[in-house]
This record gives sequence, C-alpha cells and structure tokens, in this order.
Amino acid sequence: MHRAHRRRQGFTLVEVLVALVIMAVIAAMGWQGVAGMSRAREIGGAASDRTLRLQAVVGQWETDLSQVYDSPPALQMPGLGFDGSSLRLLRRSEGGVQVVVWSLREGVWRRWAGPVARSQSDLAQAWAVSSALQGTEAGQLQLFDGIKGWQVYFWRGQGWSNAQSSGDIEVSAQVKPPSPPASGASAPDQGASAPAAPVSRTLLPSGVRLQLDMPEGVLLRDVQLGPQQP
Repeated sequence: MHRAHRRRQGFTLVEVLVALVIMAVIAAMGWQGVAGMSRAREIGGAASDRTLRLQAVVGQWETDLSQVYDSPPALQMPGLGFDGSSLRLLRRSEGGVQVVVWSLREGVWRRWAGPVARSQSDLAQAWAVSSALQGTEAGQLQLFDGIKGWQVYFWRGQGWSNAQSSGDIEVSAQVKPPSPPASGASAPDQGASAPAAPVSRTLLPSGVRLQLDMPEGVLLRDVQLGPQQP
C-alpha cells in the first residue's frame, strides 16, 4: 500500500531537474548542428560568389588583351607594357582607341579605362592621365580583393619571360618633311626627301601569362594575342 501511494505522487524534484538537464543538452547539441549547417552554407555561398566574380574579372582581362592595338611607331606609345604594379595597354574600341590600366593596390585588383580617343591628341592626353593614376579617379573600378601579389609574363620567341624585361625591338625609318628654305636660299628639289630618322618600338608579345597569388592558391591564365586587324 505504501509503494503504490508513492507512485501516485509523480516525479520528484531531482528527477525533474535531471530530465530538464538532459533535454537542455539535447537541444544545445541540435542547435549547434543547425548553426554549423548554416555557417557551412554561408561559407559555401561566399566561395561560390567569389569564384563567379573572379571568372567575370578574368573574362574582362582576356577581352582587353584580345583587343590590344599595336600602335604605329609615330605614336611612341607601346601597345602593351607592365611595370610590376600596373599593366597598361591600348585597346581597340568602337570608333577609336582606349587606354586601359590594370593595377594592384592594397590587395585589390583594379581596372581603369580612359575615354575612347578618336584623334592622336586625345590618345596622348589619355596616355598621360594613365601614367599618374592614384586609384580614386572616375572610372577606376575595384574588381577583386584579397590578392597577395601578381606577376605578368610575355611569350617572346620560344618561351615565357618576365614582362619587365626588354622585348623585341623593331627599328623603322620615318622620313622627315623637308624644312622650309632659309631667306635668300633656293628651294630644295621636291623630288628629294630629307634624311630618314630611325624610329624604334617594342613589338607585341605572342601571348600573356597572368599569375595571381590568392589565399585559395595560385591562379595561372594564358592568353594568346591574335593577329592585328588592319
């Protein structure tokens, strides 16, 4: 009779506390699992977005290189050049030529594109602006961050070489127009030309190799430069 009476009294306080502790532990373990799954999903989503953004940026890099303009010697502007921190190129655009600069500043890969130049003077002005960029100019786009460093190589001859090393030089002759005759002197023979002045320029490489050092690893991308359009 005494035992049956005790069963009808229910759980003791100690039993209730033990049950609550067990339920709390199970709930905490379940919450940690849900939180871990949520963090894994966020990390995976961020990595996927970063990969897609990198693919888009590298696609723009390849597009710029595919449209490199091999400038004539008279312009005295190389179509493509790399100084260790910036790659500057002349890019064919609809109606003219653009100066484009890819640079790395404070771990951020940036791209600047000047206005489309339709005259030699406009192109010279854009070229001068591109040589003194500070990173805050209009049109300066911050495309990708988290880059530790980068290097660019040019394919010349039979192998890759540092883009900062000297390239193949082409020397051509440019005929100067005849000078006007001095006062009292006879006019020069129109059939004769003035002595030719040699003009040199650096030839475009056959290909460009990009090396990006990132936390995820090293990215290598090779781009072959196509033939120049007439």
